[in-house]
Amino acid sequence: MTRIHQLLAALDERRIAQDVGIPQDEARMSFRLERNTVRDWDEFEAIIGAYYNHHSSRCIAVGARMAPRDARTEAKEILEQGYRRQNGTVISAYNAAHDGTDGGLRMVLDMIADALREKAVANYVRDAFDRFVRPTAWDEKVEIVGQLLQLSMVPLDPSIDRETPERYAHDYTELVTAYASGLRAVGNHFRRL
Repeated sequence: MTRIHQLLAALDERRIAQDVGIPQDEARMSFRLERNTVRDWDEFEAIIGAYYNHHSSRCIAVGARMAPRDARTEAKEILEQGYRRQNGTVISAYNAAHDGTDGGLRMVLDMIADALREKAVANYVRDAFDRFVRPTAWDEKVEIVGQLLQLSMVPLDPSIDRETPERYAHDYTELVTAYASGLRAVGNHFRRL
């Protein structure tokens, strides 16, 4: 099997779903909540930290646990970034969890899970590139990246220029990000059907 075919096999949506998406979803589903609201900020921090630790120990650093303070900090950072896109802050997440609005605590934990899944998919795609595109063989890199741009069925951001693989062969960070985003868009589309 050629390197491009190995790369395409590694980047197959079903393979990524099986290797990354399903374990991430199962980690989210296995975390049980007693209720969909929190009483106060301390309980909010405790639950989001416990959830982050739970998810991380099942999917990221399997079997390892973070210090509760570190898990809380990571979870709050994810929520801050996620709610910032909606013109909010981590306080918006707390209010939703406290009041039971916008899906309550369940949706807050879903936001953390989604961010961890997105990062895991991006890491998986990056690792596939690193395994099948030798960084020291320029001509081979250009050839493989060019073939990927032509053969990939994943919709890529319009800013990706499929005609100039040299642009991405040197540093394929932009291409990895676009590929992971395209996978997310396809997944979102199928979830709506």
